[in-house]
Amino acid sequence: MKKHLILTTTVAVLASTLTFWAWQSTQPEPVTYKVESPQTASPVLYTKGAGGNFAPLDFTVVAEQVTDAVVHIKSSGRAIARQRGGSPFDDMFKNSPWGDFFEMPDAPRQQAPNGRQSMGSGSGVLISSDGYIVTNNHVIDNADDIEIVLNDNRVFDADIVGTDPTTDLALLKIDVDGLSHLTFADSDVVKTGQWVMAVGNPFDLTSTVTAGIVSATGRSINILREQYAIESFIQTDAAINPGNSGGALVNLDGQLIGINTAISSPTGSYSGYGFAVPSNLVGKVITDLREYGNVQRGVLGVMIRNVDGALADNKDLDITYGVYVDSTMVASAAADAGIQSGDIIVAVDEVETPTSPVLQERIANKRPGDQVAVTVNRQGKERDFVVTLKSRDGGTGIVKPEEKSVAGILGADFEPLSEEDRKAMGIDGGVVVKDIQRGKLSRETTMQPGFVITRVDGDKVKSVEELTKKLKKRKGGVMLEGRYKRDDKPYYYAFGM
Repeated sequence: MKKHLILTTTVAVLASTLTFWAWQSTQPEPVTYKVESPQTASPVLYTKGAGGNFAPLDFTVVAEQVTDAVVHIKSSGRAIARQRGGSPFDDMFKNSPWGDFFEMPDAPRQQAPNGRQSMGSGSGVLISSDGYIVTNNHVIDNADDIEIVLNDNRVFDADIVGTDPTTDLALLKIDVDGLSHLTFADSDVVKTGQWVMAVGNPFDLTSTVTAGIVSATGRSINILREQYAIESFIQTDAAINPGNSGGALVNLDGQLIGINTAISSPTGSYSGYGFAVPSNLVGKVITDLREYGNVQRGVLGVMIRNVDGALADNKDLDITYGVYVDSTMVASAAADAGIQSGDIIVAVDEVETPTSPVLQERIANKRPGDQVAVTVNRQGKERDFVVTLKSRDGGTGIVKPEEKSVAGILGADFEPLSEEDRKAMGIDGGVVVKDIQRGKLSRETTMQPGFVITRVDGDKVKSVEELTKKLKKRKGGVMLEGRYKRDDKPYYYAFGM
């Protein structure tokens, strides 16, 4: 019995061994992988140069060149918190089909208790060694105080040299010399597909650099709500977020090709595309602000729209690109030169104008009195016209800045006190402060919208005209007396004219 058990066990072990050997002989040979240390810290991208040779794509040198020239802008203003809430563009997109997609990339404004103070954050670009800074108008709009933080952490107060809401640009100045600054590239030669870098301060993260390519040029997104707005943005997929507004878009030579202004986003943060004002337009606007105090804008005096397939079919046109002239203004620059309704503008100064934004940008780079060569397609044939541009008031000379009104100096809108409110308050009359923006009232007083002005330096006022007349004559200190509705207590606000 014992011998039989030993024999059985031996046979079982032998069978198992043979089975395992047979299974292992059918398996593939193991593959050996050789692990080596990488020679570079990160994957290397290559780009094809002008000569057709490939070279490593390196952003580090450009980043070092440009970060010192991009500043952090911190703005504060009591009026911003009280009037605007979270952002100066909160109400921009009401009833707009673009409301869910296009945003000005502001950093959120922090409102202090009782609406007394709010803080905003954005970016700016040094364009000269003596402290001139270009940024977006919406970054500093309605701010009472503007603080500039350099990349080396030095802090300066900034003055506003001028603003241009039609391009959403502003020019600031700080009192310091010897600063790093960017030079301007020719944005007319920027091409779709070229590498670019965006530099700014998203979410208060200073000196942040992102990279991408130019996705398109001459892009209009209908984000500016000014009557004569100029939109011909450079579109890029370099990541831009709240706080990037006013920052730099540069090429790989470290030259400025645009000022980052808006993002395309359903969430308010980066979702794919950003938009920048082209450097050529930036350069023209800031030159005007420095030299003339306002932007000198030449106009053709035409009503236009893009030519597309539908318009070509409707108007029986021979081409499907260019800018169609619906009509010309009486005595406009275009009409004087011989351009007619139905003409299709295809080039300005021998540069093609396939769309309205491109045409508007070309003309926006000119001043009243400048001559431009305009090529039109008229009934299938091209014709050239020399157009002497005019200002909006029809002149060809430099337009002087308008004298600032009393309302502009105070930074307020006024309206008459209604008869119903006059009776309810039990007073003879007064002037209601309807709205308060940046100005003397926001900087020097704590006045709130809704205040009813009844006296100026003790003299009664019952109309906006009376208020304006009295304040125009005042020099030095002024005392405004009045009340708030549903408050019998008198209030007094003093400031200097």
